[in-house]
Amino acid sequence: MDEGRPLFLQIAEQVENDIISGALPEETQVPSTNEFAAFHRINPATAMKGVNLLVDDGVLYKKRGIGMFVATGSRERLLEKRRERFRAEFVRPLMAEAAKLDIARTELEDMITREQQ
Repeated sequence: MDEGRPLFLQIAEQVENDIISGALPEETQVPSTNEFAAFHRINPATAMKGVNLLVDDGVLYKKRGIGMFVATGSRERLLEKRRERFRAEFVRPLMAEAAKLDIARTELEDMITREQQ
């Protein structure tokens, strides 16, 4: 766990990452808040807060008396959300800095290609 960020956000992000990676496929049950709490040694209310964020976003849904499940379409929605956040946090600032430095698009593409190798 990252000391600098609220634990409930880290729990939510961990579940999101597991959905995106396929470790938690759609329509499968996610660990209970008590399981999250025991595993991370945190208060169950903190784990519940993270899980409820995902319920509020429609990523998870509750089956009364059974537990929480990954909603159909969650993986694609999460990928779209993460792509938009990536664009806002990385691509836009990159493009702005490239413009300040008068770096042409083709030159920027070449830089990216070299970094991938």
